[in-house]
Amino acid sequence: MARGKPAPPRRKPAPAKARRKAGARAEPGRPRAAQAPPPAAPPPARGPAQARTLALTSPNSRSQYVYCIVGSSRPLRFGPIGIGTEPADVHTVHHKELAAVVSDTPVEVLDATRENVLAHERVNEVVMRERTVIPMSFGTVFKTRDDIVELLRAAYDAFGDVLEKMENKVEFGLKVLWDREAVIREIEGEDEDVRRLKDEISSQRGSTYFARMQYGRAVEAALETRSEHYVREIFAQLRPVSVASRANKPIGERMILNAAFLVSRELEAAFDAKVKEIGAHEKLTFKYTGPWPPYNFVNIRLKLERARDQ
Repeated sequence: MARGKPAPPRRKPAPAKARRKAGARAEPGRPRAAQAPPPAAPPPARGPAQARTLALTSPNSRSQYVYCIVGSSRPLRFGPIGIGTEPADVHTVHHKELAAVVSDTPVEVLDATRENVLAHERVNEVVMRERTVIPMSFGTVFKTRDDIVELLRAAYDAFGDVLEKMENKVEFGLKVLWDREAVIREIEGEDEDVRRLKDEISSQRGSTYFARMQYGRAVEAALETRSEHYVREIFAQLRPVSVASRANKPIGERMILNAAFLVSRELEAAFDAKVKEIGAHEKLTFKYTGPWPPYNFVNIRLKLERARDQ
């Protein structure tokens, strides 16, 4: 299994059959971004938290870029690891026991370039090594520190509830692919109806339109049945070593599973071992990434009425 996690800045995946980020406990030898999701690919376009990005117009002022929310009543500093040509200093803004992890940023729209997205992920990954985090969407910017304090105050109970539920939990991404053509050949050898239709098409002269239609429907139905069987088995085997799971839409014809798993830190080794075990499947390819912040398991929509230009 090859591994590559959320570790994140994305690192080149290791050459095995299920992939996980370097830095995360992996077999000797993710992305932790999608395998770089996953990533893997950058974090989901729909971030775990969404806040209003302010319309900022003063060309000489600085705004506040928010990476994530953590529980802390004391100031924290993480060094120059933030977004910017020269990495910005990352620190916290507080309200009671909540803290927003932020850095100063110019008043301008931030493009979702590879460098900016990796910087956003890097900060979340550094913070999550020692803290439970609520990751914010890429590009979450507030005009002033006071606006961030108001955000923490207004959503204090919601943030506190999510932090409690996500405590000591991380996310892993798992994508499973197969060789579609090889599976079709297997179906043709095993399914009598499909084999009969294929032979009929090969032997007929003239139009084979209806036979081809029947053949196509039969193959698609067999592919769906087989992929659903594989997916059910994978979820069943990972259920005992995970807290929750989420199935996202597969990408492309080769992918049959695109899932995220929420895993308690004390079960991380057991989850790794189980993925390695099922990842040895000779007919499937596993792409395994993590640990990440719980992007797929946090969905807080934030509105801050006072956070607007004066």
